[in-house]
Amino acid sequence: MSEKTYELAGIRLTTELIGLKPDGLPQYLARNADMLVHSERPFADYMRMKFKEKGIQQQDIFLAADLSERYGYKLISEEKHTTSRDTILRICLAARFDEIETDEALTLYGMAPLHVRNPRDVAFIVAINNRIFDIHDVDAILRENNLPPFLT
Repeated sequence: MSEKTYELAGIRLTTELIGLKPDGLPQYLARNADMLVHSERPFADYMRMKFKEKGIQQQDIFLAADLSERYGYKLISEEKHTTSRDTILRICLAARFDEIETDEALTLYGMAPLHVRNPRDVAFIVAINNRIFDIHDVDAILRENNLPPFLT
């Protein structure tokens, strides 16, 4: 599914939900079955699919995200869980995810997607849209704008 198709599908699903009555739920679920998450590990499945699609190795991503391979593998497989949104953002940046892919990864992990009203998120969006994926470069952007950095 292309990036644009994926985005339009999400908008269509959301639009269909507006005004949906409980008795219409079975039809909605049947009609959109191919676009709904059915996995017990949706984040793991999504990340592996994206890594494969982009032709990148997990160990390269963990290195670029400044994470140990062991910890990174446990996060991706959902064997371990983090409450640090920055950790997931670092993986997304290292994997060169666009804004839509990053939002999907955050959402599937149970975290808030990037938001245009949050100054720190705006810095991430600007970095992603300008293809600045190196976490040290993103960290510099955060520091230059007096926003909490990734690295201390």
